[in-house]
Amino acid sequence: MTHSPATRLAHIGRTTDVPGGQPVNPPVVRASTVLFESVAQMQDMRARRGEERLFTYGARGNPTNFALEDMVTSLEGGYRTRLYPSGLAAAAMVLLAYVRPGEHVLLPDCVYEPVRNFAGGFLHRQGVESDFYAADGSDLADKLRGNTRLVYVEAPGSLLYEMCDLPAIAALAHARGALVAADNTWGSGLLYRPLELGADISVMAATKYLGGHSDVMMGTVCTTEAVWPELATLSDAFGMTVSPDDAYLVQRGMRSLGARLAQHGASAMELAHWLGERPEVARMFCPALPGDPGHALWRRDCHGTNGLLSFTLRDGSPAAAQRFVDSLELFGIGASWGGFESLATLGDLRRARTVTDWSPHGTLIRLHIGLESVVDLRADLERAFAAIAQ
Repeated sequence: MTHSPATRLAHIGRTTDVPGGQPVNPPVVRASTVLFESVAQMQDMRARRGEERLFTYGARGNPTNFALEDMVTSLEGGYRTRLYPSGLAAAAMVLLAYVRPGEHVLLPDCVYEPVRNFAGGFLHRQGVESDFYAADGSDLADKLRGNTRLVYVEAPGSLLYEMCDLPAIAALAHARGALVAADNTWGSGLLYRPLELGADISVMAATKYLGGHSDVMMGTVCTTEAVWPELATLSDAFGMTVSPDDAYLVQRGMRSLGARLAQHGASAMELAHWLGERPEVARMFCPALPGDPGHALWRRDCHGTNGLLSFTLRDGSPAAAQRFVDSLELFGIGASWGGFESLATLGDLRRARTVTDWSPHGTLIRLHIGLESVVDLRADLERAFAAIAQ
């Protein structure tokens, strides 16, 4: 029987090799050294661990980490998953694993800004060329080169949540011999499934919705079987691993992912419609809103929305946006998102975009709608509007 993703999240990733009864969640296995029964067994397992997932040394993972990998793989619908210390580490490892010196990578204009900086800094110094294409993918065909090895996608994009036609991008890239990697942090495996839409690699910052409680840092990469070996080999070479305690926290957070995302999304939509009617608001950014340019693609490819939304004020000055955020009481001022709490921050799109000219639009206000009462959050936002009116 095939179960829904929410049902699978409640049951997958459990160990079965515990004597006696089975725990609901796997125990935390803290280990660096692993003991073997004989030299022959150690040699055999070490010879096989390049292709098989075996408990041979702490840097190669442990049963707690393996359980989380299984959960993410099931959620993403891929072949295997690797865990990393942060979302940025996961994205950086993807770029390092699949693009060589002398090759070319294309990134969307909406890409997470630290990934933009990594491409323009470290990758550039290693002889890897990078260019940026429009967030909706409209100019991608013109920017593909003969040496383009990887097309990186972020959908919806950072800050403005632009949608792109991932199946079309994947078909175009594959026809030109390039792989496709997608940042799936927004969708978190439940709302968006890049591997089903044609991507070869899916990256998530588990720091956000997978963990869900603002107390752990982690990144994940799930791939198809065809491209897995390159990622696995380089990750082993770099000694990439995560703490089993952190793996346990993320797995525990994932058990409630479906329920949390449903609440985040419902509250965000209620507030998005309300904000869109405020006279102080110039423009809303949320693909789940019917007026959003990416709404049709969102309806086709997504399975709901999350707690993120952004907007600009009619008073486009930085001072007005800063006063608005400073006047909030329930919304914390913080750059992350995906936890249970509501957050607000400002976005400077003049720095974060190079293909699109953002300068006429003013300062962006990004909100993450948490699990607090919508009534209380709306009242907090009303106080902030009153503050800028003064």
